[in-house]
Amino acid sequence: MHPRILYLIGQLRLGGYERQLYYLLQAIDRHRYRPAVAVWNAAQGTAFAEKIKALGVPLYTFSEHLAVHEKMMALRRLVKALAPEVVHSYSFYTNFPAWWCTLGTDMISIGSIRNNFLSDRQQAGNILGRLSARWPSIQICNSLAAKQAVAEAAGPFKPSRLSVVPNGLDIQHFKATSDLPRTPQLLAVGRLYPQKRWDRLVDAVAEVHKRGLSFRVRHAGEGPLRQALEDQAKRLGVHHLIEFLGVRQDIPTLLAQSTFLVHTADEEGCPNVVMEAMACARAVVATDAGHCPALVEHGKTGFVVKRGDDHNLADCIATLIEHPDLALSMGQTGRVKIEQEFGLNQLVDRTVRTYAEAGWKG
Repeated sequence: MHPRILYLIGQLRLGGYERQLYYLLQAIDRHRYRPAVAVWNAAQGTAFAEKIKALGVPLYTFSEHLAVHEKMMALRRLVKALAPEVVHSYSFYTNFPAWWCTLGTDMISIGSIRNNFLSDRQQAGNILGRLSARWPSIQICNSLAAKQAVAEAAGPFKPSRLSVVPNGLDIQHFKATSDLPRTPQLLAVGRLYPQKRWDRLVDAVAEVHKRGLSFRVRHAGEGPLRQALEDQAKRLGVHHLIEFLGVRQDIPTLLAQSTFLVHTADEEGCPNVVMEAMACARAVVATDAGHCPALVEHGKTGFVVKRGDDHNLADCIATLIEHPDLALSMGQTGRVKIEQEFGLNQLVDRTVRTYAEAGWKG
């Protein structure tokens, strides 16, 4: 039986948009929509491959030895054989291949912007980045910030129609708890890459420490900047306050053990970890990157800090350290917001609605 929707994704490593695809496949009516997945660079990560197969979703991969043009031809042959009604690229740099393989057919192609539009276009390369920014003409982004960036971008290399579909969350896996640690425990989660700006966190820890407050910080995630961040913490005299945990699979447990989450990125889409913290009834201090200002209601579910305002970042962190009752009430309000607005049913409904707006008679 031919699939009705084919999802094309760059890889299936343990990342944010890979998790979102899994959530979508988990929640969608698989009998009705018959989804399938094609992986462009399977050798770069397979963390979600077995989970997707366990859902009964067919999974197709391409040889890592194929050149780009050979892979595009292989994708076109696959699409011709499967004859899906919709081909949805779930990563930015596969947008153009998804459009090209449907060219000359009645199939509908949908693209994705998963992070910052301009940086995604740049990272994909000069040629593929521009082509993937323009085609398919209809694309889904997961943040209001990405939509605004598209609107402000000059030139023809941008989608003509854009739909905002925020990330969803499998809320049942995140337990809300009102038990806070006796000593305030800050948690940060994310890859140790430049755009995440964890140097801001280390600077803020040093500033708050100077105010004589007692607290601890844990960071879950790995990346090339770990040594530099550890050196920065030692230089500022706060290395004893920050524990770098490396990659962890127990984020809900770490959130339950924390007082609140800190997120310091320069670039974001719709960060899963912010939603996960709110689902665990934890307040969030986040920079105004990506969809964070729409997720975190300033003064209600946490604090949103303008990127670059390091003094305010330290102030907000200090406020929640000094007032754990405020952190608790903000976290409880955040849990309600996640339940009402960001469940998996909303993710499916918003995604399928975009297909319909593109002309699909699903």
